[in-house]
Amino acid sequence: MANQFDEFSLTPPNAGYPTAVNSGIAASTDSRLQYLIDNTPAIIYSSVPSGDFKMTFVSSNAYRVLGYRPEEMLADPNFWFNHLHPDDVPRIFSSLAMLFTEGERTYEYRFMSRAGHYIWMHDMLRLIRAQDGTPIEVVGSLTDITERKQMEEALQKKGEEQQLLIKKLQEAHEQLLQSEKMASVGQLAAGIAHEINNPVGFVNSNMGSLQSYVEKLFDVIAQYEALMKQLPQRPEIISTISEIREKADLEFLKEDVEDLVRESMDGLKRVKDIVQSLKDFSHVGETDWQEADIHQGIDSTLNIVKNEIKYKATVIKEYGQLPLVNCIISQLNQVFMNLLVNASHAIKESGTITVITGSRDEWIWVKVCDTGSGIPPENLTRIFEPFFTTKPVGSGTGLGLSLSYGIVKKHGGRIEVQSEVGKGTCFTVHLPVRPESAAR
Repeated sequence: MANQFDEFSLTPPNAGYPTAVNSGIAASTDSRLQYLIDNTPAIIYSSVPSGDFKMTFVSSNAYRVLGYRPEEMLADPNFWFNHLHPDDVPRIFSSLAMLFTEGERTYEYRFMSRAGHYIWMHDMLRLIRAQDGTPIEVVGSLTDITERKQMEEALQKKGEEQQLLIKKLQEAHEQLLQSEKMASVGQLAAGIAHEINNPVGFVNSNMGSLQSYVEKLFDVIAQYEALMKQLPQRPEIISTISEIREKADLEFLKEDVEDLVRESMDGLKRVKDIVQSLKDFSHVGETDWQEADIHQGIDSTLNIVKNEIKYKATVIKEYGQLPLVNCIISQLNQVFMNLLVNASHAIKESGTITVITGSRDEWIWVKVCDTGSGIPPENLTRIFEPFFTTKPVGSGTGLGLSLSYGIVKKHGGRIEVQSEVGKGTCFTVHLPVRPESAAR
């Protein structure tokens, strides 16, 4: 193969030396060149410039790098092609024709070693042409870059892990902000409830006294009228009393005052219930695990979101028998609120929201089912992702279900969802009665 590398000779032939000297120098140069070729880190090779690029020369260091002897690589006309990784073949052969227009190409691909595993190789090809431009052969060098590739893959994996960590930190940060916001809302609600509770208390007391006074007043009037009937008949007095009675419309006043007092007392009771629901919902300061009545938590939450729901849906409660659950009830109330509000938003005009509860084998479940528009199948796997929302921009943060998922998971439970487009959605919260988290 020495004639194939005449162009690499370090000293041109017949450079003013006698022929015998020239022959000695040429032999020495060939020896040095062969030594360099065999001991360079790169495998030097040549191949025919057509077909499967059958190899015509391979440096002996191929055995050290790949485990193959040069003669066996030369004996198989398809050796190079047969040892390429199948995934790399299309990429190489689709652009190999450009070697004949550009004269040089560089590839990185995987090559099967004698040991049976793939080694990453850096291949630099150069097309050698005759003086008339006819392609003669392809020469190239193969360098093992497996270590570099492994480092690149490790760096890429590290980068992906860092990006994932950054994303998780961002999600945790947003969820923390959302939790703090909910805690602030809870504190605000508790403060408002306390402030409202005081005036409602004395108004309720006053209305109770007023009801008693009105009853006594009408009783006195009734006694006066009874006494008047026992007095001697004086037409002029009877006529005057009748005029006064008709002018005051005493019968109407009696009925209407009773209705007004009763309605006012009922309104005050509703205000007291809302105030109590605010206090129950917020549970400010209650961050410890404790046994709680889940039904009470749902009812207080329904009172809070009543205004959000009442114009769109009728709430149907199908409560089963539930034991007290060891939990952080204020956090579970946030879950119920998110599910109820989402159910309301899913209903376009009118429909029903059904809340079903039950228990079995130390587990309880709470179902919130709506007759809304349903969730498309492609979104079902993403609804618990932070920031994912199908609501218009500015209408939602996409953190409600993600936060709910985290709270339920913290309680050792799980959330399941079933939905059919056009018919509705049903979320089921499963909670253990005694979660392991409570013992921590």
